[in-house]
Amino acid sequence: MKKGKRNKLFIILVLLLFAATAAGWYTLDHNKFSKTSTPETARVIRRDFSSTVLATGAVKPQVGAEVKVGARISGKVERLYVNIGDHTKKGQVIAELEKADLEAAVAKARAEVKVAEARVDDAESRVKLADLECQRQQNLIKRNFTSQQAVDKALKEKESAHAGLNLARRQVDVAQAALKEAWVKLSYATITAPISGVIGSVSTQQGETVSAGLNAPTFVTIIDLERLQVDAYVDEVDIGKIETGQEGVFTVDAFPAREFHGKVAAIYPNAVIQENVVNYDVVVAITDPYKGLLRPEMTANVTTFLKKRKQVLAVPTKAVKREHGKNIVYVLAKTGPETRRVKIGWKDGQWIEIAAGLQEGETVLLEKPGNDNGGNKND
Repeated sequence: MKKGKRNKLFIILVLLLFAATAAGWYTLDHNKFSKTSTPETARVIRRDFSSTVLATGAVKPQVGAEVKVGARISGKVERLYVNIGDHTKKGQVIAELEKADLEAAVAKARAEVKVAEARVDDAESRVKLADLECQRQQNLIKRNFTSQQAVDKALKEKESAHAGLNLARRQVDVAQAALKEAWVKLSYATITAPISGVIGSVSTQQGETVSAGLNAPTFVTIIDLERLQVDAYVDEVDIGKIETGQEGVFTVDAFPAREFHGKVAAIYPNAVIQENVVNYDVVVAITDPYKGLLRPEMTANVTTFLKKRKQVLAVPTKAVKREHGKNIVYVLAKTGPETRRVKIGWKDGQWIEIAAGLQEGETVLLEKPGNDNGGNKND
């Protein structure tokens, strides 16, 4: 091959290699440009919202379902009939205090009632005698067989006898009241269960001496495990969305795969402040059977379903940005992306409600555009 032909072939190969390299660079730059020049967008649409509020709480006894049982009098605990975990029925005897002195007081009061009743019998006899004497003196005065002074004396004795009978009857009432009081104090020595439930704690042991002061000494705590509720602590941001009657579900760590259903029964007006976070206690009444499953103080993860809202303006949540304390979106306009301040509402999964600032059908960017100076700001 001649030298001239070899040179031409070499030049052709160099030109082909240069053209291939240029085409590769063009393709890479074109793809890069395509990716950066076509940002991901979404349209402002209308959709139904079924938002929820999440909260953490605990299983608690209902009001009146946890009772601390104590003694109203001082004394030594002679018998303690229950222990932690025992099931009790309403009216069942839980403990007994020493009561010899109380029984003696009852016997004394009973004797005093009998004495008072005997005094009534005596007073009634005196009344009968005084009545007869007064009648006799009045008959004698008619025939001038006695003096007026004797008649007046008989009348006075009659009145005195009747007064003595009334006094004796009042003394019987006092003695009977004292007897009733003695019986009541004696009943305090026998401690009974005010509700049915399970013994949650025992704070007094058999043989100990308890002293009743301003606060009654607690013997045991009874919890009715069939009357439980969930106290959910809802953040102050969401408490305005919660209303009584709303339905919800909750799970506990002991049964993570099982959902228990309930309804919002009450909202406590006072806030619960924990680590400078303001929460409100929302009481959820349990509507599912839970006997033998739930126990007080179990941690509950509560989801409350809010009322559905139909056909509200919405965009994907990632389209809303937070800048300088304001919620904004980037709207795709004819002149390029423009910043628009918006007012947001409920969240439903990956969607968020737009209460103000956008119109249906507008297109928004899901990511912040690379060139911030390319659009107008409408604040």
